[in-house]
Amino acid sequence: MDKKIIIGARGSKLSVSYAETVKKLFSSVSDQKMEIDIQTIKTSGDIFHDKKISDIGGKNIFCKEIERQLSEKKIDIAVHSLKDMDSFEENDLIIGAYLKRNDPRDVIVLKKDKSLNSDKLTIGSSSKRRELQFKLHFKNITCKNIRGNIDSRISKVKKGEYDGIILALAGIKTLNLEEEINEIFSEKKIVPSAGQGVIAVQCRKDDFENLKILEKMNDENTKICALTERSLLKTIGGDCHTAVGAYAKIDKDNITITSQLFSDDGLKSFSVQKSGDKKFPAQLGISAGKDLLKQSEGKYKKKR
Repeated sequence: MDKKIIIGARGSKLSVSYAETVKKLFSSVSDQKMEIDIQTIKTSGDIFHDKKISDIGGKNIFCKEIERQLSEKKIDIAVHSLKDMDSFEENDLIIGAYLKRNDPRDVIVLKKDKSLNSDKLTIGSSSKRRELQFKLHFKNITCKNIRGNIDSRISKVKKGEYDGIILALAGIKTLNLEEEINEIFSEKKIVPSAGQGVIAVQCRKDDFENLKILEKMNDENTKICALTERSLLKTIGGDCHTAVGAYAKIDKDNITITSQLFSDDGLKSFSVQKSGDKKFPAQLGISAGKDLLKQSEGKYKKKR
């Protein structure tokens, strides 16, 4: 009998697409035939889709139910958008593969009669980072909370509920919705969320058989960048209210991390860019995080 593997993921069109990608890769690198099923799991973030993320448990709300089913062996592999994951993993779980990074940049989608030069714009975003970053560059923007999948958010813009929305380019590309984009912003202008554009594949630490398969799927450069960014997050001790961007990029044997942190009141921003040997990603992330804390002393309070 063929081995059976159950992949757990959120039920959104985007998450299922990511899970399908993982399914194909897993099957292609495995040495044995197996039956692979995708099981969609409703998370707190999907159930309470009309509330702010910070009001219903913060960053990990799209992952914790999936992780629980993984710990309880109801599924074998979990697929996440890395930016949704807490920087502190559950003790019994591990990210076994970081898939090659998709484009990490942010984009804006606007109503047909609007432009970034319009007098006043009401922009949908559920991210404090995006809200504060965009307000630095565009004084005409007012941000209003928006939740839901990419299709429903774009639909709200077309219906006139918002003048525009800020989204991750990776999701737009995956769903072939590039024609909706008005502008793509460079990583230097709008520093992405740590892990943005990365699909993380998680399994149990003691599941050595599946870990070996996931290792074959792993993109080493993406892993190095992810470890750098997540080490910075751990160092600053942020939570769901923390507005921070962190983006690492490799050039030959070096890695450079660009980061931006906002004060707790949102009135000040602090930026750090550091480079180091790509063999030591965690150390670079920690160093950049410490520099951010030093810069922001008295304006940003470490949460944990």
